[in-house]
Amino acid sequence: MEPAPDPETLFRDFLRERRLKLTTQRADILAHVQRFHRPFEAEEILLQLREADHRISKATLYRTLKHLLEAGILKQVHFGGGKQSHYDLVDPARGHDHLVDIDTGKIIPFSSDLVVKLREEISRKMGFTAVSHRFQIIARRKP
Repeated sequence: MEPAPDPETLFRDFLRERRLKLTTQRADILAHVQRFHRPFEAEEILLQLREADHRISKATLYRTLKHLLEAGILKQVHFGGGKQSHYDLVDPARGHDHLVDIDTGKIIPFSSDLVVKLREEISRKMGFTAVSHRFQIIARRKP
């Protein structure tokens, strides 16, 4: 199995198929998205971009996030029944795992070889090949 292309290549190909260009603004958004190692809100990216003196409108950000979702580079996630969307980078090899602290609302990403192994085993037993997964633990700190 060959490794998946990097996010920039995926995004460039996605845009080319739609006769769109990888503009400087889109590239800046993608670069900042890749720096988050946890789920994030659109406003966090916008704030980070503006702090780095990038002139990107809210409309451009949301359009680009939509493209990144459609390209399969990002996933939209909701936590704890909240209506606020979060975005997270897709890593098909590792999956999409989070622990949500229900008392604070904090979202903690994690990776587990055991979860990946279980994903592979269940898929194989059911006659499938796993492509990715999403696993969420809702928890409360021990008193």
